[in-house]
Amino acid sequence: MFIHSFLLFGLILLLSSCKTDTETQTIPRVVAEKQTYDFQQHVKPIIEHKCISCHACYDAPCQLKMQSAEGVDRGASKIKVYDGGRLENESPTRLFVDAQTTEEWRNKGFISVLEKSISADKTQNNSLLRNMIELGQKNPLPANKQIPDSIELGLKRKNFCPTTGEFSEYADDNPHGGMPLAVTGLSKKETNILTTWLDEGAKVTPLSIKISESEKALIQQWETWLNSDDKRTKLVARYVYEHLYLGHLYLQTDDTETDTTNQTTQFYTLERSYTPSGEAVIPVKTVRPFDDPEKPFYYRLTPITETIVHKTHIIYPFDQQRLQQYQDLFLQAEWTVNKLPGYSYQEKSNPFITYQAIPAKLRYQFLLNDAEYFVRNFIRGPVCRGQIATNVIRDQFWVMFENPKYEIYTNNDEYQNSVNSYLGLPGEKTSLSDLGTEWFKYSEKRNKYLNTREKQYRKTYPEGATTQHIWNGDKTNENAFLSIFRHHDSASVTTGWLGEIPLTTWMMDYPLFERTYYELVASFDVFGNVSHQAQTRLYFDLIRNGAEVNFLRLLPPESREKTYESWYQSAAKIKTEITYHELDDKSPTAIRYKTKDTYSEVLQSLLDQYPRLTQKQDTINRCDTACRDALSKKSTTDKINLSLSQIAAKPAKKLAAIEWLPEVSFVRVELPDQQVQSYSLLRNRRHSSVSFMLGEELRYQEELDTLTILPKLIGSYPNLMFNLKSTEIDAFVAQLEKVGSEKAFNQLIEKWGVRRMSPDFWNVLHGFTENMLTEQPLESGIYDINRYGRW
Repeated sequence: MFIHSFLLFGLILLLSSCKTDTETQTIPRVVAEKQTYDFQQHVKPIIEHKCISCHACYDAPCQLKMQSAEGVDRGASKIKVYDGGRLENESPTRLFVDAQTTEEWRNKGFISVLEKSISADKTQNNSLLRNMIELGQKNPLPANKQIPDSIELGLKRKNFCPTTGEFSEYADDNPHGGMPLAVTGLSKKETNILTTWLDEGAKVTPLSIKISESEKALIQQWETWLNSDDKRTKLVARYVYEHLYLGHLYLQTDDTETDTTNQTTQFYTLERSYTPSGEAVIPVKTVRPFDDPEKPFYYRLTPITETIVHKTHIIYPFDQQRLQQYQDLFLQAEWTVNKLPGYSYQEKSNPFITYQAIPAKLRYQFLLNDAEYFVRNFIRGPVCRGQIATNVIRDQFWVMFENPKYEIYTNNDEYQNSVNSYLGLPGEKTSLSDLGTEWFKYSEKRNKYLNTREKQYRKTYPEGATTQHIWNGDKTNENAFLSIFRHHDSASVTTGWLGEIPLTTWMMDYPLFERTYYELVASFDVFGNVSHQAQTRLYFDLIRNGAEVNFLRLLPPESREKTYESWYQSAAKIKTEITYHELDDKSPTAIRYKTKDTYSEVLQSLLDQYPRLTQKQDTINRCDTACRDALSKKSTTDKINLSLSQIAAKPAKKLAAIEWLPEVSFVRVELPDQQVQSYSLLRNRRHSSVSFMLGEELRYQEELDTLTILPKLIGSYPNLMFNLKSTEIDAFVAQLEKVGSEKAFNQLIEKWGVRRMSPDFWNVLHGFTENMLTEQPLESGIYDINRYGRW
């Protein structure tokens, strides 16, 4: 395993060297007194329509993050945020956190995209933004044609990030490298607005936020409670902050509770500030939420001024009801705090020790109440970007949780105290020399923990696991059963068990759930080096294995080995012997089975027992003969679903088109009543195992790939879009069934696909956001096209 760990940085390409800039000097912007166009009213809508789909979040090319006026003013950087091969940690460059002024960003190496420059030969250069716009206008690609292979696309493309002095050389080398890149460009009107604004000095005005009086009052309530002097509240506030700092919180008050769209909903972040309520926020600039602030701080709610993008939009209600819920959950119980924890290495790396004073049962219930939110943090957060980051999980699997009434860790203090020291997490020590030793140390601790856990479960439940040990959401909470879909280098989570019965299923207890959150969210440093990233990835491999094996306790002992072997084939069999804990094939199960396919039987029994929470009525992916007969007699939407069910959940050997379908396709269907129904076509790649960081293509079982089709949008990064009328759905399905070659698939694209250079590209893309505003208003945000194919 030591050798396996070092393969990561031994095989990854190191950061490419950058071109040397010719000597240039920036010319300060001269802002015209009279502005033809206002940034917020005229310029920002164009940026939102044509730029933000690429230039948002950490994976914005050249760190040019255009979601806000501050991001546009900050400019670009040659330093990559996501870099799997760097040997040293990178200094963080979080907008609004690590620098507050333009000058501070310039000192951190960011270059202006708005300012002109003058070269040593006295040649004046336009601003980078103006140059990029003009290059895009000068060399447009032909409409409705596939993007040439000579133009590099995707997350792995090299970002040149030229300065104004380097732009001429960049343009010569990349004649089609203007903006927006390899997609339908700006209209004449949009170009005129942007160039006029740039010529008049590119005046950038930050968004002015107006907070209602009722929201101000609720913010004051929250900040007063979170900053209480009471030791118990202080500890709970720290725990809450470490779990909510990545979220987009919304405050429902008397003024906002009837609002049903996020177009007018103001979202907030919870952060640590060196200033108290009523004063301007001075952020605590630690890398992680549990790092030592070194001096007194306050929890503050700060309004989000950036345009909302779907890929980072993780919402969480933070209203009066939530405040009361926290007080009832955490403070009504009898528990005391003798001494507040500090920020030592042990406390940072082991939340089970840090928060030991808060009864574990309360912490577990806190996570369960909003399980989808917490899972979404590590599925949609910074950690889940790139193939190596996501290939630890299957392309489709279901998740459930242990019932807090029976979960042993939260109900047995003696057992809890005996295993806490085993539950620390790696990733804090990041030098390359620590990688091997840290991996061995935490792998060994994890296996010791599982030894103890197995004995305790056998002692506590000698007759074995039962379906009563599965949390049913108290029959009302939709967070009880979740589906996760991996899309090669990203992932999604949603409530309910969607799609066909998957190859694997997880059952998470409190230690698994909490460790996953801390390892992949709170402890993860997106600017960390290869050692930190490898430790994170390797430990999550153990967590996934633990959740899968925990589910196997439900099956009869004689069924476990066969099921386990189907999950860990080929070389993974060796890893199950060397790295993973030995499979328990002796403890009984209390469940009485009627068939030999015990895996499917127990899942089907849960679908039958909790049809609403599991969303049993999946009329596309699990539609039997009776289901099809019923759908044929119903509405237009039902008939569309019936047609799509003919191609859903089929293996690639029966539906050849899957070979050419990308991971995520969005389908827009125009209904007769002028309404629109959106669908997601998700390609589920099958692997012999997901146990290794590298060589994923060696483990593909492409003939077993399947297609999940959902009547809603899943994923933040569409790879392909289709646009068709409801009357065409049968023809669309029939042609998809006939696809047996790349040529045939291209014919499908010609008829219904939306190419990057289609004049309708942007309207269709943003139409999906508008549809989300109707279907799931608070969840909506602009979709990312960095992964869109070269269709």
